[in-house]
Amino acid sequence: MEEYGFLFRISAWVLPILIAIPLHEASHGWVAWKLGDDTAYKMGRVTFNPLNHIDPFGTIILPGTILIISGGTAAFGYAKPVPINYWNLKHWRRDTILVAAAGPTSNLILAFLSALLFYIVPFVPQSIGPWLGATIYSSMVINLILFVFNMLPLPPLDGGRVAVAILPRQLGQLFARLERAGIVIILIALFLLPWIGRQIGLDVDVFNLLVLQPAQYLMTFITLAVGI
Repeated sequence: MEEYGFLFRISAWVLPILIAIPLHEASHGWVAWKLGDDTAYKMGRVTFNPLNHIDPFGTIILPGTILIISGGTAAFGYAKPVPINYWNLKHWRRDTILVAAAGPTSNLILAFLSALLFYIVPFVPQSIGPWLGATIYSSMVINLILFVFNMLPLPPLDGGRVAVAILPRQLGQLFARLERAGIVIILIALFLLPWIGRQIGLDVDVFNLLVLQPAQYLMTFITLAVGI
């Protein structure tokens, strides 16, 4: 997308974000609703309407800032967490895993569907073909990063909730206590450490190792699987 303008590149990221993040959150709420907890449903969060999921910082300020700083070549964000009362679930351990995995799974499915859309690019008008191709590619990247990042086994990420449910009860309760500090740990490990490493000449790009590289492997697998 480097040969295209700034607005072209930004628009190719915005639409996938507005689809991927609400779908992720709505999937959590929908699965919880079907498994016995209607908290999210009653609060209007089982919907694909982006307005119901927008977090001012995570959905607007953060991705917008990254888009501007990167020149429209990268974006990352998050929505308001869907309220889930896990004690309402019928089978706590199993259903907690299903609810937590629902969001990342929706992103993985959307990445596959996005890859399939490449087949229609040759048939659209040439005037929108490059933009459509760039948007589909961005959708794959965004959804795969969301999938990998959210499945990291650290509360409060979805992978952390899965880990808490899988671990033996006492160990799971101990691990769950990390949730309050989880975001700080994530920010330090994935963003602050790489920055410090660059200042002192060390390669400690944890985000690349734990998120970007696995996402790239999945991208390669998907493109081979759908034959594009």
